[in-house]
Amino acid sequence: MTPEQLRIFVDPTTGSPLELVNPKIVGGHVESGVLAAKSNGSEYPIDAFIPRFVPPDNYAQNFGLQWQIHRNTQLDSYTGTTYSRDRIFATTNWPTNLTGQRILEAGSGAGRFTEILASTGAEIVSFDFSEAVVANHHSNGRRANVRIFQGDIYRIPLPKGSFDKVICIGVLQHTPDVAKTFRCLAEMVRPGGELVVDAYPRRLQDMLHWKYLLRPLTTRVSPPALYKFVSWYAPKLIPFAKLARKVGGRAGHRLVPILDQSDKKVSAEVQRDWTVLDTYDALSPRYDDPQTPATLTRWFTECGFENIEVLSDVPNACSLLGRARRRQSAT
Repeated sequence: MTPEQLRIFVDPTTGSPLELVNPKIVGGHVESGVLAAKSNGSEYPIDAFIPRFVPPDNYAQNFGLQWQIHRNTQLDSYTGTTYSRDRIFATTNWPTNLTGQRILEAGSGAGRFTEILASTGAEIVSFDFSEAVVANHHSNGRRANVRIFQGDIYRIPLPKGSFDKVICIGVLQHTPDVAKTFRCLAEMVRPGGELVVDAYPRRLQDMLHWKYLLRPLTTRVSPPALYKFVSWYAPKLIPFAKLARKVGGRAGHRLVPILDQSDKKVSAEVQRDWTVLDTYDALSPRYDDPQTPATLTRWFTECGFENIEVLSDVPNACSLLGRARRRQSAT
């Protein structure tokens, strides 16, 4: 980011302005330096062009690992497909032209949705708790309308109520306190603005998924060791998963303990990488707290939203999707 662009940030504790100290500027962008709060003496480093508001060691290290290895795997610009584009617009129901809008993306991963949101012409502010921001910055950090930082969803270093749209895809269930996560996101939406989130559904058939049976063991393994194991065994099971899908449909496919992506219209190499990525993603999270439609609806209502839609099994989207508009009178 340029020094001017860094002015959007505030101290996540006090909300006071931050001052850029000792910047090293390369090509007009701040490669390193410190964002300092005069009000309480807090300092937040800028490292490799990315403002950092959280320590490098945190509960999301597993996600940081997977997204740095697979920084391109799900990008439409890399695969030549529209999977990410189709999902983002099915999830949000937003128009493709959002010029003049300010969008906050919470939980960017490697940036598969960041690049789609950026294509709308909106100003995108995107963050992740993990080192995935490095992968996202590699792909999207030089876009004029994209700003990327590493931050905590419970302490977002931006003024509350300052975004036209806030979106959080594939993240809610992987945070320590899902209700608190939702409230923190809702606070960032301006009156009249929109919030879009998705979550895993709390249904019996989903809670019996093999990932929940295996995770008590897999989460005890270090992320690098688990990734090495998954990258060894998952490709070997792809032929069995394809056969199970052909014979038993979706139910048969779910019996094989991988998230097989061999039905995607991409190269065999990308199919393999995507299968490894999704299988590791299923087995590695420390937190996984699915939600019900009633709970999601209640949270929207309590946070002052209207025109609430909570949908299940939306094509090209997560199984439980919520979107709503914040009331003009919301506080």
